[in-house]
Amino acid sequence: MSPITHRWISLVTVVASIVGSGCAAIPDEPESTDLTGAEESVSTGERAVTDAVAVGTTLRATANVNLRTGSSQSYAILHVVPEGSTVTVVAGNPNGGYYQVKHGGTVGWTYGKYYELASAPDNGGDAPPDPGNVPSDLRQEAIARAQATVGFSYWWGHGRFREEGPSASSAGSCSGSCPSCSHSGKYGGDCSGLVAKVWQVPGGNDDLTVDEHPYSTADFVDDTSTWKTVSRASLKSADAMVYRSGSSGHIFLYSKGDAWGSVYAYECKGCATGCVYDLRSATGAYHGIRRAGY
Repeated sequence: MSPITHRWISLVTVVASIVGSGCAAIPDEPESTDLTGAEESVSTGERAVTDAVAVGTTLRATANVNLRTGSSQSYAILHVVPEGSTVTVVAGNPNGGYYQVKHGGTVGWTYGKYYELASAPDNGGDAPPDPGNVPSDLRQEAIARAQATVGFSYWWGHGRFREEGPSASSAGSCSGSCPSCSHSGKYGGDCSGLVAKVWQVPGGNDDLTVDEHPYSTADFVDDTSTWKTVSRASLKSADAMVYRSGSSGHIFLYSKGDAWGSVYAYECKGCATGCVYDLRSATGAYHGIRRAGY
């Protein structure tokens, strides 16, 4: 037998052996698997977070902690925050002991007793300024109103908030897929409702606690005597970014950042997320608008 023939027979033998062992056919992977959450009965440390904290505060997990779509164990788990990892607070007032935070680009609710303070926000950095320590001008007053919306629930077609921000009893909750979603509670808003309240448009819409929703993105996308288009390069704090495509659209209040990259924004983002202060980007479909007088 020639060396070439011998090597060919050997190769056939190896292939036959692999097929016989079941490695030739890869079994179908399941389409989905249930997410296994973290144990929620672990003991908490003395430095557990239980009080209101400033937006932008960094918390460190003292155990594996579930990040949920809402502020109770009845809500779905988005993922598990590993022990030792840090999260950034986007709603400083706890709701039933739960804080709205961002971890790995995902915003959700997590139980404060499984965290300790890692670092306070730097008002020159990611966190918005304390409304009690800012100059009294129209833009800063608007940002103060925007801060008050953070932590409230998403409420399709509405706009109603409290100046002191949400509490466990007033935050509200949203479930389902909007516009066919369900809301419980007396406070919250959608994206247009937030901007209208913060901008106080029209002129009589100047009470955060009164439920009004005078405009949609179909209104905000066009210039009026109350707001005008501005270039992204000239955006300032308390301007807004809006887009409209067909019957859908979105609007958020710009705080700071690269208008063509990542910006810090106040927005009522959706049913699962609620009203947040977050870091986000905006596609080229968005354009800037500025309220008259700002």
